[in-house]
Amino acid sequence: MTVEVNCDVVIVGAGMSGLTAARVLVDAGKSVIVLEARDRVGGRTLSKALSNGFVVDMGGQWVGPTQHRVVKLIRELGLRTFKTYNSGASLALIDGAVQRYDGILPGLDEASGLDLAQAVEKLEALAASIPLEAPWTHPDAAELDRMTYAAWIDATAATAGGRWALKFMAPSVFSVDASELSILHVAFYFGSCGGVDILTSTEGGGQDSRFVDGMQSLATGLAASLRDCVKLEQVVDRIMQDEAGVTVRATSVEVRAAHVIVALPPTLAGRLRYEPPMPPLRDSLTQRMPMGTAIKMMFRYDTPFWRSEGLSGMALTDKDVPQLVYDNSPDDGSCGVLLGFTEGIPARDWMQRSPTERQAAGTETLVQAFGPKAGEVREFVEHSWVSEAFSRGCYAGTMPPGAWRSFGPALRANVGRIHWAGTETATVWNGYVEGAMQAGERAAEEVIRAVGG
Repeated sequence: MTVEVNCDVVIVGAGMSGLTAARVLVDAGKSVIVLEARDRVGGRTLSKALSNGFVVDMGGQWVGPTQHRVVKLIRELGLRTFKTYNSGASLALIDGAVQRYDGILPGLDEASGLDLAQAVEKLEALAASIPLEAPWTHPDAAELDRMTYAAWIDATAATAGGRWALKFMAPSVFSVDASELSILHVAFYFGSCGGVDILTSTEGGGQDSRFVDGMQSLATGLAASLRDCVKLEQVVDRIMQDEAGVTVRATSVEVRAAHVIVALPPTLAGRLRYEPPMPPLRDSLTQRMPMGTAIKMMFRYDTPFWRSEGLSGMALTDKDVPQLVYDNSPDDGSCGVLLGFTEGIPARDWMQRSPTERQAAGTETLVQAFGPKAGEVREFVEHSWVSEAFSRGCYAGTMPPGAWRSFGPALRANVGRIHWAGTETATVWNGYVEGAMQAGERAAEEVIRAVGG
């Protein structure tokens, strides 16, 4: 049985972008209904309690001081955060050998270190030059957008060590290979976050702090303030637009409204049916913004044993499972948790294997890096975002070569009464919760201007 409902604005998606848009609209006196396909709110944030009660994030988890919207909401909701553990040496497991080092990247020879520093300086300068509202208008946009990030690295870095470090950033930041990204998109992305250093740093950067109760608490707190506006397990099938308004059809409800905000990744937005159909430019965009691929794994131990050995828990490896490791333990150190990421091309291979195989391979890698104690795993949990029907990947949609120049203008442009939100449409902290919130605010303000008030 389908229930018919009327409101001023209907929002598709109860991630942080859709919920933020709803809050802005409700505060402006508009009636709002949010339709969410999942049985939960939060989108690509998902907090899970381990068997000992400690909450880990299987999706987004970090917040930094320059993410002002998130910081403000944390204060408003009274949520607790703590600093990411960042004391001690990091590890690199390369060709079976373990190297201890300080900082983000393992020690390179003098020539490679200088080469990397000069390349990063060039990338920072390029990122700072990108017009974030319209990257396709950059004077060199045509040249930049037809060049892959991998080609840019090969043309910019002269040493094997420098090229390796730069290419490693592609899966760890975008969860795709360097050959799959436009350098224009890479520069835009870093520019939206304030630069390479801020995005990749722990203290003061994108990985500065974590949430005591998990990052999904942002969404649950925001949804609670919206009361009965949010309708879960409502899979939207069709959006019909006419001169008077829109009709959005979902699992058991049909909503008639003046406007609709679609707060989904572009690739998912492209799977909805629209009447009339989307304009060719918009439809082509949604076919050319694929999601990245990442598997997130947690290995729980009785204690964070690596800390007493002078290690930070961070490790880089040349293994597929995992490629990147962080200390993800509780603030009080009451247990130890190592967080492992498998991303990009290796994740596409390993997502076809079983959790048992991934656990075994991951444990073997951790033992090689951290020693025999890493084999004493008390609990293993993982999440493959590409397997989620209503995400189909993470961390965000990416732009391959040619996409910004050809289809960028359609990314945020409304199609009549249909407006677009989601972190992929953000101009600050694109791909992050901060960007999702900015996008939600922008879409809501568009609607408010359109309907008046």
